[in-house]
Amino acid sequence: MSSRDVSNAMAYQEGETLESWLNKATHPTNRQEDWEYIIGFCDQINKELEGPQISVRLLVHKIQSPQEWEALQALTVLEACMKNCGRRFHNEIGKYRFLNELIKVVSPKYMGDRVPEKVKTKIIEMLYSWTVAFPNEAKINEAYQTLRRQGLVTMDPELPVDKTLIPSPPTRPKNPVFDNEDMGKLLAELLRSKNPEDLQEANRLIKNMVKEDDVRVQKVTKRIHTLEEVGINVKLLSEMLSHYDKDRSSQSDREIIKELYDRCDKLRRAAFKMATETEDNDTSLGDILQARIAYTGFAAIFSV
Repeated sequence: MSSRDVSNAMAYQEGETLESWLNKATHPTNRQEDWEYIIGFCDQINKELEGPQISVRLLVHKIQSPQEWEALQALTVLEACMKNCGRRFHNEIGKYRFLNELIKVVSPKYMGDRVPEKVKTKIIEMLYSWTVAFPNEAKINEAYQTLRRQGLVTMDPELPVDKTLIPSPPTRPKNPVFDNEDMGKLLAELLRSKNPEDLQEANRLIKNMVKEDDVRVQKVTKRIHTLEEVGINVKLLSEMLSHYDKDRSSQSDREIIKELYDRCDKLRRAAFKMATETEDNDTSLGDILQARIAYTGFAAIFSV
């Protein structure tokens, strides 16, 4: 990485646009993936109202670049966006308009004969990983199956295990109205009663229980988002450290790593709080503890 001041790399200064961030993140003269600009592009997407729509169009142009290194960098940016830009971005990726552009890069009917194998392999791996991470996205699965039907994929790629990045799917929150046996019996008795007061009591009881369940669902949603953020930041920190050389890396690099480390530390405290509030039999407890362990591993080697 260069010795650019961290304020230029991470502060997302005025005047930067999605296009300018992406141009810098995928520039053919980059000697390695430039995470300063990749992170900047992701954050710019999240800041702009139409960020996901605009960014996807820009990414397609870069992915279809005739220059292999530029296309590969664009795919790395796309991966970062999938991990860092949330549902709005996922919705754009899950549309045929975008998926068909990826198919064109791989298929010999369109660009496949002119595209380097590394680029095509990377796209296939990414599509398959999305079918695993987002099993309910039917269009993504259909795009991958299209490549299989065309004989362009004969075997599913082997994906690296990265449990800190993608938390295990949450179990569907159970409704206490039906899970609490005693409460269920009481409700059944009240509902069978012909006494208007009993029916009013049953209605009040159900409303209170549903309200409690809504609070619980909100906590589960917050927990999932926190775990996703932990995975994103741990992944970014890992990639930064893999390129870090204490003797050669610039002060800018050190400051960026320090900023990512501080984010992870803040999330570690949030994960600790979640662990104390989670019941021992909750299946998500393992994900929470795993997130803390992932951070602790960095804390042990971090010496910036």
